[in-house]
Amino acid sequence: MRHSPSVGSAQVKKLGIVAVSNTLPQDITCLAADRMLIFASYDNILHAFARNKEVVHTYEGHKARIHLLQPFGDHVISVDVDNVLIVWNIQSEEEYLQIDFDKATFAVSALLHPSTYLNKILLGSEQGTLQLWNIRSNKLLYSFPGWGSAVTTLEQAPAVDVVAVGLVSGHIIVHNIKFDETLMNVFYYFNVDPSCRAESESRAESNPYLNRLANLNVIEITLLRKNATGENCGKTSDGHPIMAAGSPVGHIALWDLEEKKLMCQMQDAHSTAIAGMSFVPGEPLLITNGADNALRVWIFDGPGGTGRVLRSRKGHSAPPTKIRYHGQNGEQILSAGQDGTLQSFSTVHEKFNKSLGRGSINKKKSKKKGLKLDTMALPPITAFASEVAHQSDWDGIIACHQGYITCTTWNYQKTSMGAHKLRPEEFSKHKPIDIYATAVDITSCGNFAVIGMSTGQVDVYNMQSGIHRGRYGKEKAHEGAIRGVAVDGLNQLVITAGSEGLIKFWKFKMKDLVYSTELSSPPSGILLHRDSGILGIAFDDFTISVLDIETRKIVRTFSGHHGRINDMTFSPDGRWLITSSMDCSIKTWDLPSGCLIDCFLVDSAAVSLTMSPTGDFLASAHVDDLGIYLWSNRSLYSLVSLRHLPADYEPSLVTLPSTCPMQDVDVSGDGEPCDEMIEYVSPEQLGEQLVTLSLLPESRWKNLLNLDIIKKKNKPREPPKVPKSAPFFIPTVPGLIPRYVPPEEENDTQSKVVNLGVLAQKSDFYIHLEEALSTNKYKAPLDLLKSLGPSNIEIELRGLAPEGGGSTEVMLSFLRMIGMMLNKKYNFELAQAYLALFLKLHLKILSSEPKLLEELSKLSMQLEETWIHLQSLFNQSLCVLTYMKSALL
Repeated sequence: MRHSPSVGSAQVKKLGIVAVSNTLPQDITCLAADRMLIFASYDNILHAFARNKEVVHTYEGHKARIHLLQPFGDHVISVDVDNVLIVWNIQSEEEYLQIDFDKATFAVSALLHPSTYLNKILLGSEQGTLQLWNIRSNKLLYSFPGWGSAVTTLEQAPAVDVVAVGLVSGHIIVHNIKFDETLMNVFYYFNVDPSCRAESESRAESNPYLNRLANLNVIEITLLRKNATGENCGKTSDGHPIMAAGSPVGHIALWDLEEKKLMCQMQDAHSTAIAGMSFVPGEPLLITNGADNALRVWIFDGPGGTGRVLRSRKGHSAPPTKIRYHGQNGEQILSAGQDGTLQSFSTVHEKFNKSLGRGSINKKKSKKKGLKLDTMALPPITAFASEVAHQSDWDGIIACHQGYITCTTWNYQKTSMGAHKLRPEEFSKHKPIDIYATAVDITSCGNFAVIGMSTGQVDVYNMQSGIHRGRYGKEKAHEGAIRGVAVDGLNQLVITAGSEGLIKFWKFKMKDLVYSTELSSPPSGILLHRDSGILGIAFDDFTISVLDIETRKIVRTFSGHHGRINDMTFSPDGRWLITSSMDCSIKTWDLPSGCLIDCFLVDSAAVSLTMSPTGDFLASAHVDDLGIYLWSNRSLYSLVSLRHLPADYEPSLVTLPSTCPMQDVDVSGDGEPCDEMIEYVSPEQLGEQLVTLSLLPESRWKNLLNLDIIKKKNKPREPPKVPKSAPFFIPTVPGLIPRYVPPEEENDTQSKVVNLGVLAQKSDFYIHLEEALSTNKYKAPLDLLKSLGPSNIEIELRGLAPEGGGSTEVMLSFLRMIGMMLNKKYNFELAQAYLALFLKLHLKILSSEPKLLEELSKLSMQLEETWIHLQSLFNQSLCVLTYMKSALL
């Protein structure tokens, strides 16, 4: 969940997104709705959305930011921070009325249309006074003196003429505006002692402790409404009308309006100020949201009228610092935020989101102290690693915290903090101030966790038991702080990076140093792609290097960022390395070519990146942004140029992805055609020295020698029988255009006289071969032969012999066509198949004709020469492949 410049509607039953509006240019600051339209404002512009999607009306006229909205029949009322009230006609978008108030005497802070009050609105002010206006006649009807404190909110009570007024002092006034009479004056406060209850105004004035708590001002009030029959549209279990009040510290108080007393307090309903509340008509449900980026539905079905959370949707209340995909299906993203929580977000549907909670030193003490007074809470998570192997048996997530020496384990299945807290044995009794964990990794089997410390120590722990299993190096693995740790996929090597500029390779089991290499600059972080064995290294000088862990040599070096490298991620196949930097750029490097193939800028620098294991999405988290953004991989569904970008390439600014559907988006990035984006058409032959195969399917040539066997298998067991009755389908004349056979053309008897003229007719293939004897051009007969099926090819080749109506000259022309195909080295498999079938059919005639024997000897030499060349290339490739598989590099 995140703040977005778009409007969305949710279904209360499932609390899922029903519709999302188009995006506005800036963040929405005020929101209201009536029966047909949704009104949203940003800065001094007001928009009206229809069908929860498109903008149908725009109202411009304010000079300052709008902070209050009120739909009013065919009109909508807006108030800006300069104290200007404008009444708009919804359909014509014209100003119906404008009222300017003096800030010194009446600064508008709340707005309400009292029920059954025709053409009238009630305004509350920061000075504490209230005014009732008739907007049709533009007259001030009555001024209420107020209660000496600024009005924060106004809400209609279940009874007519009665409104609830929330004050900044923490008082809630239930007032009859018809007789200007206060019916109820309550004081809202929170006390850790549950026996303390709300008191009346007189007791609040006499109690200094209550006066000290008066700064908990009321910022939101909602009441259960009554319908026309007088029945409560929303009731608790006992059917009493209820008033709910929210405070800036996240508590909610429930008041019984009939008995005029406080029913209960819902402490820590939100971790921050209550931003809005609303009862659902006809159901005992209360919907709340707060600045902690949470939306909750409360149900009142318990004893004493206390509400419990029925459904909720929440995100981070502070910007996320680290995100990583969890598992191999690419459907869950683990996110650690500055609020200290670890959460799982689903890329499929929001109902699969999970919150693993907040880290705590002692869970029991934290629950007793409450959210606001919790001194056992751990600092925010700075780095974590997860594995799905054995996650149902024990904890599968390891995390280190900001400036804290203890690393915590987390259980994804139980969605809670794990059972172990891992720290070095020498610090088990006391906690040092200047020593903390800096990097963590977990093995692919999920059995071990490797933790790097700021002192240069690297320790191994068992994830199942939490027991310390060893340390790399005698005392320290590095002289400087550990900047990154990684374990290969087979648990053979552990790679560590230190701030002194060294990369070290250790044996995982024996803890011995295998190799050490010095880097050109101190590393700021490392990332290992286990499948390919390549290690990405980010440096403090804003460069990136790629190291092969097999050869232990740097194979690629990239430069181009102008700020600190925040994070890196590999594509699933290991071909791309995607990096983000504080210069607000996200770059994609192609490792095989060593070039930059994509680069774009964003408004806010990306602090963390992670690529989906399926390769379809790139997720990013940004500075001072609560959201996690998904970028689609366009190369999976469209034609994308992957050629390297020039050195003087200037990246363009790209807006962050939004929830709403994008319209008229040019995926190519610009409107000008690019030569690189033209689809490549492969030529018929790449080179004259290369042996090229045809594009025909195997069924067209592979079974030419076995046609007689296939015909025997497909021969029907019984001859077809003539149907006694007329056929269901009317007989047609063969041809391109279907035409029915006239009754007079139908003839039941068939002539037994053979038409010799038909047998003597020459085929097109035969004619093209005769012409090729003089022109020596065999492309036309070859193309014609390629278009025929296996049976037709056999018929054509049988007809070349003299007994089939052909001649030895045409047979010689066919052999020359095969020789041309072997010389040009294209359609290589067709030449072999056609020649094999020709030899099978006409072997006796070929052995008796000297001209044909001479041509066959030439073809034999060509075939032998071509095959020897191919065989030498095959043998060379096999030798190199065998060497690469068996040699120890």
